Amino acid sequence: MTDPAVPDDTAHTAALNDDRFRRALVDSVRPADWRNPTPAGRYDLVVIGAGPGGLYAVRQAAALGAKVALIERNLIGGSSLNVGCVPSKAIIRTARLYAEMRDAEHFGGQVPGSIGIGFTAMMQRMRRLKARLGRADSARRLEEAGVDVYFGEARFTGRDGLSVAGAALRFRRALIATGSRPLTPAIPGLAEAGYLTNENVFDLGRCPRRVLVIGGGPLGCELAQAFCRLGAQVIVAQNDPTFLPMEERDAAQILSDALARDGVQIHLNTTVAEVRTEAGEKVALLTNDGNLDTVRVDEIVVGIGRSPNVEGLDLEAAGVCYNLEGGILVDDFLRTSNARIYAAGDVCLRHKFTHTAEASAHIAVKNALFLGRARLSALTIPWCTYTDPEIAHVGLYVREAQQQGISVNTFTILMHDVFRAVTDGDENGFLKIHVKQGTDRILGATVVARHAGEMINGLSLAITSGIGLRELGRVIHAYPTQVEAIKMAADAYRRTLLTPRLKWLSRHWLRWLQRLHL
Repeated sequence: MTDPAVPDDTAHTAALNDDRFRRALVDSVRPADWRNPTPAGRYDLVVIGAGPGGLYAVRQAAALGAKVALIERNLIGGSSLNVGCVPSKAIIRTARLYAEMRDAEHFGGQVPGSIGIGFTAMMQRMRRLKARLGRADSARRLEEAGVDVYFGEARFTGRDGLSVAGAALRFRRALIATGSRPLTPAIPGLAEAGYLTNENVFDLGRCPRRVLVIGGGPLGCELAQAFCRLGAQVIVAQNDPTFLPMEERDAAQILSDALARDGVQIHLNTTVAEVRTEAGEKVALLTNDGNLDTVRVDEIVVGIGRSPNVEGLDLEAAGVCYNLEGGILVDDFLRTSNARIYAAGDVCLRHKFTHTAEASAHIAVKNALFLGRARLSALTIPWCTYTDPEIAHVGLYVREAQQQGISVNTFTILMHDVFRAVTDGDENGFLKIHVKQGTDRILGATVVARHAGEMINGLSLAITSGIGLRELGRVIHAYPTQVEAIKMAADAYRRTLLTPRLKWLSRHWLRWLQRLHL
């Protein structure tokens, strides 16, 4: 589907509004008239990278009285605000709206006679939201909070110094939070034909008619479902036998079924051998167990993972060890091979999430400036893939527990047994809570549900705080909500405590009370 026809003046107004939102965002995250401050003395902390981790670090350090500098080579907010979480979730929400309109009869409504895809209006809304949210961490607000903000390329000049835009900065401690960028597959002809990643897919002016998505990880699945719901013909090529290869198999299967229902063409165990251009089309050759298939599309979206941003920093001059695949090497305290320099977020961690970047930045600042001994390994990190249904996880998987020699009991609640999920029409999914055998200690959990990203937070809190499943069952949840599934799992655990001996004692106690007429 394409945008419904609109008068030229309306289209012109939309373009002007779109430019206005772009300008508003840039005015916050990289003002055109910005002048870097003049360095004055040695900084307590210099942070390189103004993504979620870097922003959290400078705000925390400045609030505690440290003299702080922040260096950003592009836009404040990093991938999360500009090309990641904010734009993708805005588009996913609109795509879900269109899916719900098409499914109106399921809820007793009527499908509108014509559902036109307002792609331009959707993208305009996304940019308007970015401009609004960009004000929260604008360069001027950071300056008001006591942070010296520098724009430019940071390069280390020694173990305690660096340069940016011709200025020399000295530091007592430094934090590298330069994030990551999309991985590019080595597919012959792909670069020549052109492709999209999360860094440019949100610049599209109209919805492509046909899209090939390379990769069945979180980003690939989210964009595939969104584009399909927005009217594109979507093909996914995944070189593994399932989507989300790190997740539980039944969770990945539910997602695969959901994508197929939406109309996504799924090619598992499939690689893209080459790409070429013919008559303005991108032609991709797919291989599967020796079989060849050719697909013709308008756009190719790549979502196969991310690579840490370590180039161009002159890390050798600072004595910081790194590699191109894993990024900067850190210990459990997030300290690099240079004791003055720490790292946080995507540039050094396996889990490349916004919330992990912020949590690791908190550890780094505490350890770097205040003699802390906080450990990365102590973190409990949840995550979520924002498809429909969402897939969220925290803690250990069963396979990981078994590898560590831990016996596990799993309590499973199917969402079709949760009343609110039934009334919402969100029955495809489940909740699994894994506890250490013989105890109620929660080791991990997986949620597949419309609101899995919200539901997993309570379980993450329980693991972090040492709250067992038995105690969790005493929490009274508002009814009806889909979170009731957690209470149902806790009730299932409590029933396992009713051993035959306890049942025998209970039965005889009740009979004794009856004889006493009590």
